[in-house]
Amino acid sequence: MKESHNQAVIFDLDGVLVNTGEFHKQSWYDLAEQEGFSVTDEFFYRTFGMQNYQIIPQLVKDITPDELDRMSVWKEARFRELIRGRLKLLDGAKTLLANLKANQYLLAVGSSAPKVNLKFMLTETGAYDDFDTLVCGQDVKNGKPAPDTFLKAAETLQILPSRCVVVEDALQGVQAAHAAGMPAVAVTTTRTRADLWQAERIVDSLSELSTQDFNELLHTSS
Repeated sequence: MKESHNQAVIFDLDGVLVNTGEFHKQSWYDLAEQEGFSVTDEFFYRTFGMQNYQIIPQLVKDITPDELDRMSVWKEARFRELIRGRLKLLDGAKTLLANLKANQYLLAVGSSAPKVNLKFMLTETGAYDDFDTLVCGQDVKNGKPAPDTFLKAAETLQILPSRCVVVEDALQGVQAAHAAGMPAVAVTTTRTRADLWQAERIVDSLSELSTQDFNELLHTSS
């Protein structure tokens, strides 16, 4: 690792770098139809960004670990079927990633997504090689709003948590960033500004952000 690398940006994936909400929602409805339980739009948006082990027990009472795993695997495979050939980075993402890299920022993804999905989505969008590390739900004990995901990313990058900025689209992610001691930028891709009020900076698109914004957040938090 280069000595000049003393700061990092950790991006959530779904709703930040790519907009996969409708594909995830459809895969949940398809799972519900197959398994005989019901899902509502309200439930989907309330739990979006959480891990399957946190979501499925709210839909199926007294579910066994094996059944939970089976449903989770099926749901994610269905999701990958739906997005194949249809996924692209959100506006401003590619330029922002390139600018941050050019200004000596290490880049990570910290996502609740299963690793197979994470790698699949980044490969589909051509962004896989832009990141120095990937942290997914399987890499940590506790999902967001616990800080584990972002702390694991910082540890892997060998960067102090106080030198990391998180980019999120969900309240649970903003709370996880703060629990990890990191400032958060929130993008209103899937939530309103009112929902994301706890973030240090709120934008409607990654195209509104520059390296200078992250420099200022790290300076203010230090």
